[in-house]
Amino acid sequence: MFDWISFIPRAVMQGVPLLYGSTGETLTEKSGNLNLGIPGIMYVGAICGVIGAFFYETGLASPEAFNPTLAILSSLSATVLGSLLMGLVYCFLTVTLRANQNVTGLALTTFGVGFGNFFGGSLIKLAGSDMPYLALSATSGAFRRYLPIGDTTGWFGKIFLSYGFLAYLALFVALVTAIVLRRTRIGLHLRAVGENPMTADAAGINVSRYKYAATCLGSVIAGLGGLYYVMDYASGIWSNGSFGDRGWLSIALVIFTIWRPNVGIIASVLFGGLYILHMYIPSGNMAVKELYKMIPYVVTIIVLVITSMRNKRENQPPAHLGVAYFREER
Repeated sequence: MFDWISFIPRAVMQGVPLLYGSTGETLTEKSGNLNLGIPGIMYVGAICGVIGAFFYETGLASPEAFNPTLAILSSLSATVLGSLLMGLVYCFLTVTLRANQNVTGLALTTFGVGFGNFFGGSLIKLAGSDMPYLALSATSGAFRRYLPIGDTTGWFGKIFLSYGFLAYLALFVALVTAIVLRRTRIGLHLRAVGENPMTADAAGINVSRYKYAATCLGSVIAGLGGLYYVMDYASGIWSNGSFGDRGWLSIALVIFTIWRPNVGIIASVLFGGLYILHMYIPSGNMAVKELYKMIPYVVTIIVLVITSMRNKRENQPPAHLGVAYFREER
């Protein structure tokens, strides 16, 4: 019999990085910027969090001096800073210099993965580890701490109350982003910039400012997804290349959710479940097991095909997505 009590929490934990990434990319795309650098930004967010935690833990006089709050702040601050700088680089190249957004995004992804692997390998050597990974168990324990009531409320606690604070923060950020985009003047201006920047500019909206703000904030949100994966899901263990292709799945999730962060909450859990489904399907044949791992990618292709057949305007991407804005051509 399928073990739903075990499966759902793991699906949620797999889906949280996807939710962070898709929420950040949705916010970015609403401004008209197509940031294919999200996988690299998530990677940079992860390694920056590891760097912050590593230097905090190694700087302690003794293990007893460890402070969970300071550990979280050190790691979180480093992640926010690293992700923000990646967003600023993207904006400078695409908004200020009007470089091609597709090429810039792919370059950032390549750079982000190389940046993470270089500094990840350097930290492993600094730690003197004999294994090809770095473990930050103390800081990870601070991130993974959950409400004690989660152990005393049976299946309800395991499904809803057994996660670290970053998982609930992802839910909060997605809901707030959805409300801001649909219910506030700022959201209206941002959507106007993504749909028709010429008209928005003529109405007195600062197009560049909105693009910078949305893209940088979206980058920070995506970076938190990388931090969650390392500090919570992976229990504080950094290994080069372990992050996988979650960044690309996050971008696909934006299309699947029709650019709605609130829909992304359910969609991220669904994709997270598909990602680990092969672990719960009984099969003695390893070749068949490998085929099961293809499920999330097959579903992604099907979703993209179905999405391309939609005719309703509200289900389409922003009209000016991926196109540089030249004020002189207004």
